[in-house]
Amino acid sequence: MRFVDIIEKKADGEALSKEEIRQMIEGYVAGEIPDYQMSAMAMAILQRGMNDEETTELTLAMMHSGDVVDLSSLPGIKLDKHSTGGVGDTTTLVVAPLVAACGGTVAKMSGRGLGHTGGTLDKLEAIPGTSVEIDMERFFSIVKDNGVAVIGQTANLVPADKKLYALRDVTATVRSIPLIASSIMSKKLASGADAIILDVKTGSGAFMRNTDEAFTLAKTMVQIGKLTGRKVRAIVTDMNQPLGMAVGNSLEVKEAVELLSGGISPTDPLYQVCLLLGKHMLMAGNLAADEEKAEQMLKDAIQDGSGLKKLQRMITLQGGDSSYLCMEKIDQMIHVKHMVDICSERDGFVTSMNAEKIGTAAQMLGAGREKKGDAIDPSVGLVMKVRCGNKVQKGDPLCTMYVNDEKRFAEAKQLFLQAIEITEEEKEKTPMIYGVVTEEDV
Repeated sequence: MRFVDIIEKKADGEALSKEEIRQMIEGYVAGEIPDYQMSAMAMAILQRGMNDEETTELTLAMMHSGDVVDLSSLPGIKLDKHSTGGVGDTTTLVVAPLVAACGGTVAKMSGRGLGHTGGTLDKLEAIPGTSVEIDMERFFSIVKDNGVAVIGQTANLVPADKKLYALRDVTATVRSIPLIASSIMSKKLASGADAIILDVKTGSGAFMRNTDEAFTLAKTMVQIGKLTGRKVRAIVTDMNQPLGMAVGNSLEVKEAVELLSGGISPTDPLYQVCLLLGKHMLMAGNLAADEEKAEQMLKDAIQDGSGLKKLQRMITLQGGDSSYLCMEKIDQMIHVKHMVDICSERDGFVTSMNAEKIGTAAQMLGAGREKKGDAIDPSVGLVMKVRCGNKVQKGDPLCTMYVNDEKRFAEAKQLFLQAIEITEEEKEKTPMIYGVVTEEDV
Protein backbone atom coordinates (compact mmCIF):
# COMPACT_ATOMS: atom_id res chain seq x y z
CA MET A 1 0.00 0.00 0.00
CA ARG A 2 1.30 3.46 -0.87
CA PHE A 3 2.07 5.61 2.18
CA VAL A 4 -0.02 8.45 0.75
CA ASP A 5 -3.03 6.10 0.97
CA ILE A 6 -2.24 5.40 4.63
CA ILE A 7 -2.07 9.16 5.32
CA GLU A 8 -5.42 9.63 3.62
CA LYS A 9 -6.92 6.77 5.63
CA LYS A 10 -5.93 8.40 8.93
CA ALA A 11 -7.00 11.87 7.69
CA ASP A 12 -10.45 10.34 7.09
CA GLY A 13 -10.54 9.21 10.73
CA GLU A 14 -10.07 5.49 10.10
CA ALA A 15 -7.99 3.21 12.33
CA LEU A 16 -4.66 2.04 10.95
CA SER A 17 -3.75 -1.65 10.97
CA LYS A 18 -0.71 -3.13 12.71
CA GLU A 19 0.93 -3.67 9.31
CA GLU A 20 0.33 -0.07 8.21
CA ILE A 21 1.81 1.31 11.43
CA ARG A 22 4.87 -0.95 11.13
CA GLN A 23 5.31 0.08 7.50
CA MET A 24 5.15 3.73 8.55
CA ILE A 25 7.78 3.50 11.32
CA GLU A 26 10.15 1.13 9.51
CA GLY A 27 9.95 3.20 6.32
CA TYR A 28 10.53 6.48 8.14
CA VAL A 29 13.55 5.22 10.10
CA ALA A 30 15.02 3.72 6.90
CA GLY A 31 14.62 7.04 5.08
CA GLU A 32 12.13 5.62 2.59
CA ILE A 33 9.32 7.90 3.83
CA PRO A 34 10.26 11.59 3.51
CA ASP A 35 9.74 14.20 6.24
CA TYR A 36 6.98 15.96 4.33
CA GLN A 37 4.84 12.81 4.23
CA MET A 38 5.53 12.00 7.88
CA SER A 39 4.58 15.59 8.78
CA ALA A 40 1.23 15.06 7.07
CA MET A 41 0.72 11.82 9.01
CA ALA A 42 1.62 13.47 12.34
CA MET A 43 -0.91 16.23 11.64
CA ALA A 44 -3.56 13.65 10.73
CA ILE A 45 -2.89 11.83 14.04
CA LEU A 46 -3.07 15.14 15.94
CA GLN A 47 -6.43 15.98 14.38
CA ARG A 48 -8.01 12.52 14.20
CA GLY A 49 -6.39 10.73 17.14
CA MET A 50 -5.71 7.02 17.58
CA ASN A 51 -7.52 4.33 19.54
CA ASP A 52 -5.75 2.31 22.26
CA GLU A 53 -4.82 -0.54 19.91
CA GLU A 54 -3.33 1.86 17.32
CA THR A 55 -1.37 3.75 19.98
CA THR A 56 -0.04 0.48 21.40
CA GLU A 57 1.02 -0.77 17.95
CA LEU A 58 2.73 2.58 17.30
CA THR A 59 4.54 2.24 20.65
CA LEU A 60 5.71 -1.29 19.85
CA ALA A 61 6.84 -0.36 16.33
CA MET A 62 8.89 2.51 17.75
CA MET A 63 10.23 0.33 20.57
CA HIS A 64 11.53 -2.26 18.07
CA SER A 65 13.14 0.38 15.82
CA GLY A 66 16.40 0.02 17.78
CA ASP A 67 17.96 -1.72 20.79
CA VAL A 68 15.69 -3.45 23.31
CA VAL A 69 17.28 -4.06 26.71
CA ASP A 70 16.80 -7.51 28.29
CA LEU A 71 16.83 -7.22 32.10
CA SER A 72 15.78 -10.84 32.73
CA SER A 73 19.16 -11.77 34.26
CA LEU A 74 18.57 -9.28 37.11
CA PRO A 75 16.77 -10.49 40.25
CA GLY A 76 13.13 -9.81 41.04
CA ILE A 77 10.61 -7.58 39.29
CA LYS A 78 12.49 -4.81 37.50
CA LEU A 79 11.07 -1.40 38.48
CA ASP A 80 11.20 1.99 36.80
CA LYS A 81 9.64 5.41 37.23
CA HIS A 82 9.28 8.26 34.77
CA SER A 83 8.30 11.89 35.12
CA THR A 84 6.84 13.80 32.19
CA GLY A 85 9.09 16.71 33.16
CA GLY A 86 8.87 19.48 35.70
CA VAL A 87 10.72 22.12 37.68
CA GLY A 88 12.57 21.17 40.86
CA ASP A 89 11.69 17.53 40.19
CA THR A 90 14.33 15.56 42.09
CA THR A 91 12.24 12.45 42.62
CA THR A 92 14.50 9.89 40.90
CA LEU A 93 17.46 10.70 43.17
CA VAL A 94 15.22 10.04 46.18
CA VAL A 95 12.83 7.30 45.09
CA ALA A 96 15.23 4.98 43.22
CA PRO A 97 17.63 4.46 46.19
CA LEU A 98 14.74 4.27 48.69
CA VAL A 99 13.05 1.50 46.69
CA ALA A 100 16.39 -0.33 46.37
CA ALA A 101 16.84 -0.06 50.15
CA CYS A 102 13.44 -1.77 50.51
CA GLY A 103 14.57 -4.70 48.36
CA GLY A 104 13.58 -3.42 44.91
CA THR A 105 15.54 -3.74 41.66
CA VAL A 106 15.74 -0.37 39.89
CA ALA A 107 17.66 -0.51 36.59
CA LYS A 108 16.93 2.93 35.19
CA MET A 109 17.84 4.73 31.98
CA SER A 110 17.28 8.49 32.06
CA GLY A 111 17.58 11.50 29.80
CA ARG A 112 19.09 14.96 29.91
CA GLY A 113 17.24 18.20 30.51
CA LEU A 114 16.24 20.60 27.75
CA GLY A 115 14.59 23.97 28.24
CA HIS A 116 13.10 24.74 31.64
CA THR A 117 13.09 21.14 32.93
CA GLY A 118 16.10 19.54 34.58
CA GLY A 119 17.41 16.11 33.56
CA THR A 120 18.35 13.38 36.04
CA LEU A 121 21.65 12.70 34.22
CA ASP A 122 22.69 16.35 34.58
CA LYS A 123 22.01 16.18 38.32
CA LEU A 124 24.06 13.01 38.70
CA GLU A 125 26.96 14.53 36.74
CA ALA A 126 26.95 17.46 39.17
CA ILE A 127 28.46 15.00 41.68
CA PRO A 128 32.24 15.05 40.97
CA GLY A 129 33.45 12.09 38.94
CA THR A 130 30.09 10.46 38.35
CA SER A 131 29.69 8.70 35.00
CA VAL A 132 26.30 8.04 33.41
CA GLU A 133 27.75 6.71 30.13
CA ILE A 134 28.26 3.12 31.27
CA ASP A 135 28.28 -0.06 29.16
CA MET A 136 25.54 -2.63 29.76
CA GLU A 137 27.80 -5.20 31.41
CA ARG A 138 28.87 -2.66 34.04
CA PHE A 139 25.27 -1.43 34.40
CA PHE A 140 24.05 -4.95 35.18
CA SER A 141 26.93 -5.48 37.62
CA ILE A 142 26.06 -2.30 39.56
CA VAL A 143 22.37 -3.21 39.78
CA LYS A 144 23.20 -6.73 41.00
CA ASP A 145 25.58 -5.28 43.62
CA ASN A 146 23.45 -2.35 44.81
CA GLY A 147 19.88 -2.83 43.60
CA VAL A 148 19.95 0.48 41.73
CA ALA A 149 21.82 2.24 38.92
CA VAL A 150 20.86 5.21 36.76
CA ILE A 151 22.56 5.64 33.38
CA GLY A 152 22.05 7.35 30.03
CA GLN A 153 20.04 5.69 27.30
CA THR A 154 21.97 3.66 24.73
CA ALA A 155 22.61 5.51 21.48
CA ASN A 156 20.34 3.20 19.48
CA LEU A 157 17.41 3.13 21.90
CA VAL A 158 14.20 3.94 19.98
CA PRO A 159 15.76 5.86 17.03
CA ALA A 160 12.23 6.26 15.61
CA ASP A 161 11.36 8.52 18.55
CA LYS A 162 14.44 10.71 18.11
CA LYS A 163 13.61 11.24 14.45
CA LEU A 164 9.87 11.68 14.89
CA TYR A 165 10.18 14.00 17.90
CA ALA A 166 12.49 16.35 15.99
CA LEU A 167 9.89 16.48 13.21
CA ARG A 168 6.98 17.07 15.60
CA ASP A 169 8.89 19.91 17.23
CA VAL A 170 8.92 21.93 13.99
CA THR A 171 5.47 20.98 12.65
CA ALA A 172 3.22 21.96 15.60
CA THR A 173 2.30 18.33 16.29
CA VAL A 174 3.94 17.93 19.71
CA ARG A 175 0.67 18.06 21.66
CA SER A 176 -0.88 14.89 20.21
CA ILE A 177 -1.71 12.49 23.07
CA PRO A 178 -1.05 9.29 21.02
CA LEU A 179 2.30 10.67 19.85
CA ILE A 180 3.30 11.79 23.38
CA ALA A 181 2.23 8.46 24.92
CA SER A 182 4.03 6.35 22.31
CA SER A 183 7.16 8.50 22.64
CA ILE A 184 7.34 7.99 26.41
CA MET A 185 6.23 4.36 26.54
CA SER A 186 8.39 3.14 23.63
CA LYS A 187 11.50 4.26 25.57
CA LYS A 188 10.25 2.80 28.85
CA LEU A 189 9.38 -0.56 27.25
CA ALA A 190 12.68 -0.68 25.33
CA SER A 191 14.51 -0.08 28.63
CA GLY A 192 13.24 -3.45 29.84
CA ALA A 193 11.35 -2.78 33.10
CA ASP A 194 8.54 -5.10 34.21
CA ALA A 195 6.67 -2.39 36.13
CA ILE A 196 6.63 1.35 35.45
CA ILE A 197 5.26 4.10 37.68
CA LEU A 198 4.57 7.34 35.79
CA ASP A 199 4.46 10.82 37.29
CA VAL A 200 2.31 12.88 34.91
CA LYS A 201 2.71 16.58 35.67
CA THR A 202 0.01 19.16 35.07
CA GLY A 203 0.13 22.95 35.37
CA SER A 204 2.19 25.96 34.36
CA GLY A 205 5.53 24.14 34.50
CA ALA A 206 4.33 20.97 32.79
CA PHE A 207 3.79 19.72 29.28
CA MET A 208 0.13 19.02 30.08
CA ARG A 209 -1.26 22.40 31.10
CA ASN A 210 -4.64 21.17 32.39
CA THR A 211 -5.79 18.16 34.39
CA ASP A 212 -8.12 16.77 31.68
CA GLU A 213 -5.17 16.46 29.26
CA ALA A 214 -2.99 14.97 32.01
CA PHE A 215 -5.54 12.28 32.90
CA THR A 216 -6.10 11.46 29.22
CA LEU A 217 -2.34 10.97 28.76
CA ALA A 218 -2.09 8.96 32.00
CA LYS A 219 -4.96 6.64 31.00
CA THR A 220 -3.48 6.16 27.51
CA MET A 221 -0.07 5.13 28.89
CA VAL A 222 -1.60 2.79 31.49
CA GLN A 223 -3.63 1.15 28.72
CA ILE A 224 -0.47 0.69 26.62
CA GLY A 225 1.07 -1.07 29.62
CA LYS A 226 -1.94 -3.36 29.95
CA LEU A 227 -1.91 -4.28 26.25
CA THR A 228 1.86 -5.01 26.32
CA GLY A 229 1.83 -7.08 29.50
CA ARG A 230 3.59 -4.56 31.76
CA LYS A 231 2.41 -3.23 35.11
CA VAL A 232 1.88 0.50 34.67
CA ARG A 233 0.38 3.04 37.06
CA ALA A 234 0.26 6.78 36.58
CA ILE A 235 0.05 9.51 39.22
CA VAL A 236 -1.15 12.95 38.15
CA THR A 237 0.64 15.64 40.19
CA ASP A 238 0.70 19.42 40.30
CA MET A 239 3.35 21.54 38.58
CA ASN A 240 1.93 25.02 39.21
CA GLN A 241 4.98 25.65 41.41
CA PRO A 242 8.37 23.91 41.64
CA LEU A 243 8.03 20.49 43.25
CA GLY A 244 11.11 20.95 45.44
CA MET A 245 12.47 24.24 46.73
CA ALA A 246 15.71 23.86 44.72
CA VAL A 247 15.97 24.47 40.96
CA GLY A 248 19.45 23.69 39.59
CA ASN A 249 21.60 20.58 39.45
CA SER A 250 23.87 20.63 42.53
CA LEU A 251 21.15 22.42 44.48
CA GLU A 252 18.67 19.64 43.68
CA VAL A 253 21.22 16.96 44.64
CA LYS A 254 21.57 18.75 47.99
CA GLU A 255 17.79 18.70 48.48
CA ALA A 256 17.65 14.97 47.67
CA VAL A 257 20.39 14.28 50.23
CA GLU A 258 18.52 16.42 52.76
CA LEU A 259 15.33 14.39 52.23
CA LEU A 260 17.18 11.06 52.44
CA SER A 261 18.86 12.33 55.64
CA GLY A 262 15.48 12.96 57.27
CA GLY A 263 15.79 16.75 57.06
CA ILE A 264 12.60 17.48 55.07
CA SER A 265 9.12 17.51 56.60
CA PRO A 266 6.65 14.76 55.63
CA THR A 267 4.20 17.56 54.75
CA ASP A 268 6.56 18.93 52.08
CA PRO A 269 5.30 18.41 48.48
CA LEU A 270 8.57 16.80 47.32
CA TYR A 271 8.44 14.35 50.22
CA GLN A 272 4.77 13.54 49.54
CA VAL A 273 5.26 12.86 45.83
CA CYS A 274 8.42 10.80 46.43
CA LEU A 275 6.62 8.63 48.97
CA LEU A 276 3.61 8.13 46.70
CA LEU A 277 5.81 7.09 43.76
CA GLY A 278 7.84 4.82 46.02
CA LYS A 279 4.74 3.18 47.50
CA HIS A 280 3.40 2.25 44.10
CA MET A 281 6.81 0.95 42.99
CA LEU A 282 7.00 -1.31 46.06
CA MET A 283 3.48 -2.61 45.50
CA ALA A 284 4.13 -3.17 41.77
CA GLY A 285 7.25 -5.11 42.71
CA ASN A 286 5.30 -7.32 45.17
CA LEU A 287 7.49 -5.96 47.97
CA ALA A 288 4.57 -4.54 49.99
CA ALA A 289 0.98 -5.76 50.22
CA ASP A 290 -0.61 -2.34 50.60
CA GLU A 291 0.09 1.39 50.78
CA GLU A 292 0.35 1.44 54.58
CA LYS A 293 3.06 -1.24 54.64
CA ALA A 294 4.91 0.37 51.69
CA GLU A 295 4.86 3.80 53.32
CA GLN A 296 6.31 2.44 56.56
CA MET A 297 9.10 0.65 54.65
CA LEU A 298 10.06 3.89 52.86
CA LYS A 299 9.97 5.95 56.04
CA ASP A 300 12.17 3.35 57.77
CA ALA A 301 14.67 3.58 54.88
CA ILE A 302 14.85 7.35 55.43
CA GLN A 303 15.11 7.10 59.21
CA ASP A 304 17.79 4.39 59.31
CA GLY A 305 19.82 5.99 56.50
CA SER A 306 19.70 2.93 54.23
CA GLY A 307 18.19 4.92 51.34
CA LEU A 308 21.02 7.47 51.47
CA LYS A 309 23.57 4.63 51.64
CA LYS A 310 22.13 3.16 48.43
CA LEU A 311 22.56 6.52 46.66
CA GLN A 312 26.12 6.88 48.00
CA ARG A 313 26.99 3.33 46.91
CA MET A 314 25.53 3.91 43.43
CA ILE A 315 27.63 7.05 42.98
CA THR A 316 30.78 5.22 44.12
CA LEU A 317 30.14 2.35 41.69
CA GLN A 318 29.54 4.87 38.88
CA GLY A 319 32.92 6.50 39.54
CA GLY A 320 31.75 9.47 41.61
CA ASP A 321 32.95 10.92 44.91
CA SER A 322 30.15 9.91 47.28
CA SER A 323 31.81 11.64 50.24
CA TYR A 324 29.97 14.82 49.16
CA LEU A 325 26.61 13.13 49.71
CA CYS A 326 26.11 14.04 53.35
CA MET A 327 24.77 17.22 54.92
CA GLU A 328 28.18 18.01 56.44
CA LYS A 329 29.94 18.21 53.06
CA ILE A 330 27.30 18.75 50.39
CA ASP A 331 27.77 22.55 50.27
CA GLN A 332 31.38 22.01 49.14
CA MET A 333 29.96 20.75 45.84
CA ILE A 334 28.36 24.15 45.10
CA HIS A 335 30.74 26.83 43.76
CA VAL A 336 29.22 30.25 43.00
CA LYS A 337 30.47 33.84 43.07
CA HIS A 338 27.24 35.37 44.32
CA MET A 339 24.16 34.35 46.29
CA VAL A 340 21.48 37.00 45.76
CA ASP A 341 18.11 37.22 47.49
CA ILE A 342 15.24 38.22 45.18
CA CYS A 343 12.70 39.98 47.36
CA SER A 344 8.98 40.71 47.26
CA GLU A 345 8.04 44.15 45.99
CA ARG A 346 4.74 44.23 47.92
CA ASP A 347 2.79 42.83 50.87
CA GLY A 348 0.26 40.07 50.32
CA PHE A 349 -0.21 36.35 49.68
CA VAL A 350 1.66 34.26 47.10
CA THR A 351 -1.39 33.16 45.17
CA SER A 352 0.21 31.55 42.10
CA MET A 353 3.50 30.83 40.37
CA ASN A 354 4.44 30.20 36.77
CA ALA A 355 6.74 27.23 37.22
CA GLU A 356 7.94 27.34 33.60
CA LYS A 357 9.18 30.93 34.04
CA ILE A 358 10.92 29.97 37.29
CA GLY A 359 12.65 27.08 35.52
CA THR A 360 13.59 29.36 32.63
CA ALA A 361 15.05 31.92 35.06
CA ALA A 362 17.31 29.18 36.47
CA GLN A 363 18.21 28.16 32.91
CA MET A 364 19.24 31.77 32.13
CA LEU A 365 21.68 31.58 35.04
CA GLY A 366 23.27 28.51 33.38
CA ALA A 367 21.39 25.67 35.11
CA GLY A 368 19.76 24.38 31.90
CA ARG A 369 20.06 24.21 28.13
CA GLU A 370 18.40 26.34 25.49
CA LYS A 371 19.50 23.88 22.81
CA LYS A 372 20.96 20.40 22.75
CA GLY A 373 24.70 20.42 23.43
CA ASP A 374 24.77 23.61 25.54
CA ALA A 375 27.08 23.46 28.56
CA ILE A 376 25.52 23.48 32.04
CA ASP A 377 26.97 25.10 35.17
CA PRO A 378 26.08 22.51 37.85
CA SER A 379 26.31 24.96 40.76
CA VAL A 380 23.93 27.73 39.66
CA GLY A 381 20.19 28.02 39.97
CA LEU A 382 17.82 29.19 42.64
CA VAL A 383 16.31 28.07 45.94
CA MET A 384 12.73 29.06 46.64
CA LYS A 385 11.90 30.69 49.97
CA VAL A 386 8.11 30.62 49.57
CA ARG A 387 5.34 28.35 48.35
CA CYS A 388 1.88 29.16 47.07
CA GLY A 389 -0.31 30.30 49.95
CA ASN A 390 2.49 31.89 51.98
CA LYS A 391 2.01 35.42 53.32
CA VAL A 392 4.87 37.84 52.53
CA GLN A 393 5.81 41.43 53.28
CA LYS A 394 7.63 43.84 51.03
CA GLY A 395 11.35 43.03 51.21
CA ASP A 396 10.90 39.37 52.19
CA PRO A 397 13.06 37.01 50.10
CA LEU A 398 11.13 34.97 47.52
CA CYS A 399 14.18 33.01 46.42
CA THR A 400 17.97 33.03 46.55
CA MET A 401 19.73 32.99 43.18
CA TYR A 402 23.10 31.21 42.88
CA VAL A 403 25.05 33.15 40.25
CA ASN A 404 28.37 32.75 38.42
CA ASP A 405 27.78 34.46 35.06
CA GLU A 406 26.14 37.86 35.60
CA LYS A 407 25.32 38.49 31.91
CA ARG A 408 21.71 37.37 32.16
CA PHE A 409 21.16 37.88 35.89
CA ALA A 410 18.99 40.99 35.48
CA GLU A 411 16.87 39.21 32.87
CA ALA A 412 16.54 36.11 35.07
CA LYS A 413 15.56 38.24 38.08
CA GLN A 414 12.89 40.07 36.08
CA LEU A 415 11.45 36.84 34.70
CA PHE A 416 11.36 35.30 38.18
CA LEU A 417 9.47 38.29 39.61
CA GLN A 418 6.99 38.05 36.73
CA ALA A 419 6.43 34.40 37.66
CA ILE A 420 5.24 35.15 41.21
CA GLU A 421 1.73 36.51 41.70
CA ILE A 422 1.17 38.30 45.01
CA THR A 423 -2.32 39.54 45.85
CA GLU A 424 -4.07 41.10 48.83
CA GLU A 425 -6.59 38.26 49.07
CA GLU A 426 -5.64 34.67 49.82
CA LYS A 427 -6.74 32.18 47.13
CA GLU A 428 -7.66 28.52 47.38
CA LYS A 429 -4.64 26.23 46.89
CA THR A 430 -4.49 23.62 44.14
CA PRO A 431 -3.97 20.02 45.32
CA MET A 432 -0.52 18.46 45.08
CA ILE A 433 -1.84 15.09 43.91
CA TYR A 434 -4.88 14.93 41.61
CA GLY A 435 -5.25 11.17 41.34
CA VAL A 436 -3.78 7.75 40.59
CA VAL A 437 -4.63 5.91 37.37
CA THR A 438 -4.49 2.09 37.45
CA GLU A 439 -5.69 -0.56 35.00
CA GLU A 440 -8.86 -0.90 37.07
CA ASP A 441 -9.78 2.66 38.03
CA VAL A 442 -8.84 6.29 38.66
